[in-house]
Order: sequence, then C-alpha cells, then structure tokens
Amino acid sequence: MQLAGVRTAAAGDATSISRLLAEAIRGSYAGMLDEIPLRRLISTQCALPRIRAEIEIPGGAPGWLGWLVAERPEGGLVGAAACGVPVPGEGELYALAVEEGARRRGIGTALLAAATDRTRDYDAREQRVQLPVEADPALPFYRDQGFTSLGPMRWGRAVQGPGRGGARTRGR
Repeated sequence: MQLAGVRTAAAGDATSISRLLAEAIRGSYAGMLDEIPLRRLISTQCALPRIRAEIEIPGGAPGWLGWLVAERPEGGLVGAAACGVPVPGEGELYALAVEEGARRRGIGTALLAAATDRTRDYDAREQRVQLPVEADPALPFYRDQGFTSLGPMRWGRAVQGPGRGGARTRGR
C-alpha cells in the first residue's frame, strides 16, 4: 500500500480517528483484557467528543501537540497518532493506531517519525509511551524503534536534535 502522507488532523477526521482507534484497541486487546476494562479503554480513548475537542483546541493546550493522521492516496485514513510534551524535555506518544490490514507497511513508523519530529520541535529530548498491558502486541514495534522498558507498561527512548522546524517556544 502506498501512503499519501502524514498530516495534522482536521475537524472532519474526528469520526474516522475514533473508529480507527476503537477497532485497533478491540483487535489488539480482545482476549488480553477482560470485557469491562476493554470497554472502558475504548470509551475513554475513542470518545468522539473528546477527539473533536482535541483536534479543535485553538493553539493547543499546554503540553498537547495534537493528532496526526496517515491517509491513502485515494483518500481515507489508515492510521492516527497523538502526541505532546507534558513535561519539559519529555515527549509523550498518547496514541498510535494503524488499520489492521495496513500494518507492517511503514505507516506506524511514518506516524511515529512525524510525532517525534513534532515533540522535538518543542524541545523534547526523550519520548515515552504508556501501554495498556505488559505483553502488549505493539512491543516488538516499539523495541524496533529504540524504546526500552522504564517499567512494566512504560517505555521510552532518547530523541536526538531539533525536529525539522527547529526548536521553538511553546507560545508559538
């Protein structure tokens, strides 16, 4: 599959992001999480009003850098990621999901690279991710990307140098 590109999410992407995240969570964690924790994870992470609000936050909230989406050349989202810098110097990957049929084709890597660039633009020197379960199916991906364990479900890596746009202040 060819990827048209990774871009900042627009208001019209909220429903697709919500659906994509819900399907990814359900597909990845069914059988690993009991039904109630699985439903709770989906309802908190994939709530359409939340995603709409996060996309439309004017100028971003403190530490929040927004949603990124990957789309097919013919249109339609195939992946999404959300990131921020909640603590000076520490980038956080809040979400990363790729449509099941499109995995292992570089889409997650492209989204992670874009999120990493975005956090580096805000002076992050490290990047972290919190996974829902210890034996998370995404662990091989994160290990391949240089993440190491910081705890049972917390992973991190160093990120080098400024992003493509160079360092800038949070106020811009």
